[in-house]
Amino acid sequence: MTYSSTRGQTPILPFDEVLLTGLARDGGLFLPDPWPHFTHREIEAMAGLDYAQLAVRVMTPFLDGCLEEAEFAALVQACYAGFDHRAVAPLVQLAPQDWLLELFHGPTLAFKDYALQLVGRLFDALLARRDARITIVGATSGDTGSAAIEACRDRARIDIVILHPLGRTSEVQRRQMTTVLADNVHNIAIDGSFDDCQDLVKAMFNDHEFRDRCRLSAVNSINWARILGQIVYYFAAGLALDAPGRSLSFAVPTGNFGNVYAGLAARRLGLPIDQLVIGSNRNDIITRFFATGRMQKAFVVPTLSPSMDIQISSNFERYLFDLHKGDAERLRAQMEAFKQSGAFAVDPALWAQSRRLFDAVAVDDDETLVAMRQIFQESGQLIDPHSAIGVAAGRACRRDKTRPMVALATAHPAKFPDAVFQATGVRPSLPPRLADLMQRRERYDVLPNSLAEVEAYVAGVAEGGR
Repeated sequence: MTYSSTRGQTPILPFDEVLLTGLARDGGLFLPDPWPHFTHREIEAMAGLDYAQLAVRVMTPFLDGCLEEAEFAALVQACYAGFDHRAVAPLVQLAPQDWLLELFHGPTLAFKDYALQLVGRLFDALLARRDARITIVGATSGDTGSAAIEACRDRARIDIVILHPLGRTSEVQRRQMTTVLADNVHNIAIDGSFDDCQDLVKAMFNDHEFRDRCRLSAVNSINWARILGQIVYYFAAGLALDAPGRSLSFAVPTGNFGNVYAGLAARRLGLPIDQLVIGSNRNDIITRFFATGRMQKAFVVPTLSPSMDIQISSNFERYLFDLHKGDAERLRAQMEAFKQSGAFAVDPALWAQSRRLFDAVAVDDDETLVAMRQIFQESGQLIDPHSAIGVAAGRACRRDKTRPMVALATAHPAKFPDAVFQATGVRPSLPPRLADLMQRRERYDVLPNSLAEVEAYVAGVAEGGR
């Protein structure tokens, strides 16, 4: 198996190069070619595997021999050994056909841990083979940054620089990043939105001289390995609910489209998913696309679910590439139109095709609080605002009430204690290992939304000047 760029102007690469490269040099995102596929019988044979064993089974076909299976299995086992729940990604039943997939049992209490704990170990293994060093640069709307930092802290061959929007994450999210005082960890608060942070990262990667000089790599969900690590929990949920003999649906709170794209990938691998529901907050660019067939950028509005305060969903490019049946030239034209005008539309037939699998709904802050309160009253379950959007979207859009609807719980409620308290009157506590988070010393730098200033900062990190 090899990987090609969605924009079709980058050489085909093997998995290890894709991992270390992150964003393709033509500005596109990598996808496997060809895709593997599991038969009904092969998926049945996955039943009974623990989470780490399942992860090895699902992901190994994508590695194409870049790592020996025994070495990869050891990395995966180490990755999930420290998670707080024995099942790693447990299912909780809310109603007869309503389920919550808890994806917050990793070290930073968010779904990003499920892939990034693995990505950090993969970086270590491959860089050691090459006797090389890299500078990871990423943007975060809240959870990616802390998960990436936790995965890469104190690693001898990695420096990591994370950009977050100043004042637009929860205090817990910020402190999970800024209280990690390891020498190889650097945090920048950008005076702007998450989209501004993401644009700065993309601009650095598209400046090829700078990229090569600083040996840049990415951990955002533009990196294919991130998507790969997230496919596994869809299989885990499906097998727990009797797949492949039974189809099921998923509801996903969505910002950058990476988590829901992993569900689409799981379906492509053979998991019987009959519906994917996208839940947005007021930053509803994806919802508007599925309602109209038009992608139209708007201003980012701060909400109770800050990890979804996004208007430019990077991973949507992967879906468009699939929708256009791999027509890279057509995709490039759309991405250029979006860059120039902030909008594009797809052919009505393609839009109609997209609606066969996807439904989407926007849930505002008031509706989010209602959903959190309702779920608590029904089940005693505290959930964070992002997860509440997933549950509310699934309930609003489900097509078949006889099939399981699994909503992804993407963050621990204690990451957003003020919103949870506002909805339920209960203030959730952090796990004991994070109980002193609010007393820990912070370290971060504030910079303007300036590519020149951010590049100078990153260059100082890469050259050992910080």
